[in-house]
Amino acid sequence: MLWCFLWSTRVGVVVWWGRAVAEAVRIVRASGLPNETNSMFTTLEGEWDEVMAVVKQATDAITAVAPRCSLVLKADIRPGVTDAMTAKVDTVERYLAED
Repeated sequence: MLWCFLWSTRVGVVVWWGRAVAEAVRIVRASGLPNETNSMFTTLEGEWDEVMAVVKQATDAITAVAPRCSLVLKADIRPGVTDAMTAKVDTVERYLAED
């Protein structure tokens, strides 16, 4: 199961947002689950319960320093599929290499 998520806060809230997100990402990375962070999302791969526990911990870290947190989740639920995070990119790279 592949998950993408991001956190945001309402406009006008003065908070050290980069620090708050860094703490959330630190929690994701410490989870031991496959993950990747880019400028738009954090992607995490794992089973429902283990991923949701990490998302909750990371969100709690943000709400500890921000008065409000907006969370967007996207799940690619494909039973029996593992390593989707890298396999999808590998497929695209393979096609790009053909040119």
